[in-house]
Amino acid sequence: MEPEHFLPAAAFVQGGAAVSALDYKVLVLNRAFVAVRVISAKRAFCLLLKDIAEVIHVENGEYVNYDFASWTEISQMARSFEPDKHDWVRTVRFDMAVPKIIRLLGYDRLPAQIVKLNRRNLFARDRNQCQYCGRHFATNELSIDHVLPRAQGGGDSWENLVCACIKCNARKGGRTPDQAHMHLIRKPVKPKRNPLISIRLGQDRYSTWKAFLDEAYWSVELK
Repeated sequence: MEPEHFLPAAAFVQGGAAVSALDYKVLVLNRAFVAVRVISAKRAFCLLLKDIAEVIHVENGEYVNYDFASWTEISQMARSFEPDKHDWVRTVRFDMAVPKIIRLLGYDRLPAQIVKLNRRNLFARDRNQCQYCGRHFATNELSIDHVLPRAQGGGDSWENLVCACIKCNARKGGRTPDQAHMHLIRKPVKPKRNPLISIRLGQDRYSTWKAFLDEAYWSVELK
């Protein structure tokens, strides 16, 4: 069965647009059960079809592994007895449950321990909240502010960059928060894991990831 034979059986709305179940995120573990990255469900199915990976599924508090064939059989039973516990994609013959976690069978490398400093991760860390007025904004209504302005020696770092709405950024100008009589909602810090991962961990759909995401141990990069 080729990946293009999978059809979305359900969709959810994100940012005003419908998102296919094939776009749901799947946590990838290496052979030693260490989290290495997050990929789309479509990519995960490709790896399963090629026998490069297996599904790791939680059953009665224990983690059970399935190859593609056995996961297909489990999916058909689950579709009949617990359809609300899974997200689904439709093939030409049957419905397939979207796995939450897969494990690479021949990959031992550990993930990089670096969270990239970029706009996407900054907005995710601050959750699209202006760090001065506290209001939440759409991404296109936010800017990045240097807490210590560049003109005063401030650089580009996790500890010196925050989200700010256009109005607050203009009000602050080239001053420090103290000089502008403004206060930060929270002190900016470098996140221990990719902030987009932390956001997903707050969703029930990805609750099974938590056991593999010890933030004192590793970070996970989105690919």
